[in-house]
Amino acid sequence: MADMRAKKSGIGAEIDKKLEMRYDQEEEAGTTKAVQIWVNTVLQGEHEPIPSYSQRELHKSLRDGVMLCKLINKLLESDGKSKVHVQKKVASMFVAYTNIENFNNGCLEYGLAKEFTVQSADLWEGRKGPFLNVINCLHSLGFLANSKGFPVMYTGEQQRTMDFE
Repeated sequence: MADMRAKKSGIGAEIDKKLEMRYDQEEEAGTTKAVQIWVNTVLQGEHEPIPSYSQRELHKSLRDGVMLCKLINKLLESDGKSKVHVQKKVASMFVAYTNIENFNNGCLEYGLAKEFTVQSADLWEGRKGPFLNVINCLHSLGFLANSKGFPVMYTGEQQRTMDFE
């Protein structure tokens, strides 16, 4: 499916380029691999694993929100909280957006700060720069799970970065 959007220019293009560079930095730092391993381990036997930590494969596996809902349900269950609804047959973008929204609500219920939740379009469209927000959400969720004693440890590295540009 071709992207029907007009090419960005000016500041919009600069922001996209910066986000793509930041995604590449996170990938080089091992964050995407840590996310892939953690999600696959938490959901072992309950969902088809993400085959690699490439942006394309992560996007393909997470896009419909099903895997994300299953992940947050495992975390919520271990925290003694109610699970979110997950629609497993995703035939349209609207169903996927509902799953993603349910995932976000589950994240908030679990204790993740709102600024770390996922924008549905960032996940659905899968453009590399904005997809960084999805990776950052899962990275933060992994650390939160660690702090709550979830039995599957997230092993991503916590990095402090300051952007002065």
